[in-house]
Amino acid sequence: MNTLRIVGGLAVSLFLSGAFIAPSRAAQGDPVAGKATYEKTCSLCHGTTGKGDGPAAAALPTKPRNHTDGNYMNQLKDDYLFKIIKEGGAAVGKAQFMPAWGTQLKDPEIWNVIAYIRTLAVPPYQTTAAPLAPAAPAAPAPPAKPKEANK
Repeated sequence: MNTLRIVGGLAVSLFLSGAFIAPSRAAQGDPVAGKATYEKTCSLCHGTTGKGDGPAAAALPTKPRNHTDGNYMNQLKDDYLFKIIKEGGAAVGKAQFMPAWGTQLKDPEIWNVIAYIRTLAVPPYQTTAAPLAPAAPAAPAPPAKPKEANK
């Protein structure tokens, strides 16, 4: 029982210290599967290359987002992209013409699309997540010097 408490306390300490950092949610998706879904559901407006130049884009009053614009796209969090795709543009104060895909796509499919969108960005998207590994232990303190006697 004490071992369980020690292990639990250590896990909480590591979590609170930031030794474990969650990877990007999009990193959990499959960009290859996401590309196939993107081509079926997104390319009509966003174009096959993600530049916002799909065949339906010309008829829209608001131009679809250019997913290759890394300066913009790389600042967006995965959860934000997920919400837009699942609930539509109006859910985040964006164009109402961006449809909600949550009734047609399952959550893993949405994460796949986000993983694919991340591959389109120029400059490339860089995840800020660290690998799931504990932090290196601190170096031991040098031995204390003996006190000199008063002369």
